[in-house]
Amino acid sequence: MTAASSTDTDQRPGARQPAGLRAVVRTPYYVLTGGLAILFLYPLLWTSVASVSPRAGTAQTEGFGWNNYLTLAGYQAGIWQYLLNSAVVSLLTVLLTLLVSTLAGYAFARFDFPGKDALFLGTLAILMVPYATLLIPLYVLLNRVGLQNSLVGVALVLTMFQLPFSVFMMRISFEAVPRELDEAARVDGASSFGVLWRVLLPAVQPGLITVGLFSFLAAWNDFMAPLILINDTNRMTLPLAIANLRVQVQGVVDYGATEAGVVLLALPCFILFLLLQRHYVRGFMSGALKG
Repeated sequence: MTAASSTDTDQRPGARQPAGLRAVVRTPYYVLTGGLAILFLYPLLWTSVASVSPRAGTAQTEGFGWNNYLTLAGYQAGIWQYLLNSAVVSLLTVLLTLLVSTLAGYAFARFDFPGKDALFLGTLAILMVPYATLLIPLYVLLNRVGLQNSLVGVALVLTMFQLPFSVFMMRISFEAVPRELDEAARVDGASSFGVLWRVLLPAVQPGLITVGLFSFLAAWNDFMAPLILINDTNRMTLPLAIANLRVQVQGVVDYGATEAGVVLLALPCFILFLLLQRHYVRGFMSGALKG
């Protein structure tokens, strides 16, 4: 009787599996995820090695070295100027996107007003408009207000294209927070802004980090908006500078400097994602856990 009971207990759905069986079950998972990791990391690793490898027609013709990076550093205004331009555009885009999307998401999630749903759908409808079709009208508009050929103008344009996803993300993040927290704060005398600042912002931190990370990646890597809006070589962002450096005299492509530029572009994105990936996943899960 005892043996039968023990057997029945081991066959229950909640019974613990032996370590060997768990390892066998998880093997396909490890193989699949390991293969995907190699698939996605291989181009970056290959580019990193190629940027310091010898190749004819580049600054690094013999042995391994950093000549391609030195060529990139000395291009026109200098790599530090282009890095600074990209950093300014990216940080402005992140700050503006976080500010507007947080206030808009809070309003859509916590307040009722006429036309709320129509306004929200209209904001999301921007996602259906092709990116390139809006750049020429925006170029004309920025030229009239004196922000054409300006890093601030580029940041404003990039912010506009980030807002639909960001507002949606912040709305579902706020809606995932119980309204009882708002009511408790109002009983203690907090205003609407006080509820947002002291109660809701700490609760939606993963959503804020997700929106900020997306905004930074989009602004840091964007090529089209600076190409249309910037005509001063000293104000070019890093992607635009690398694209100009890529083609030299008589159309000869400098692959070494291009690969060095790709590594330089990818490195901040790679580091930020590794540092913030835990919050990034939690931000996407906030909407799924709503209610």
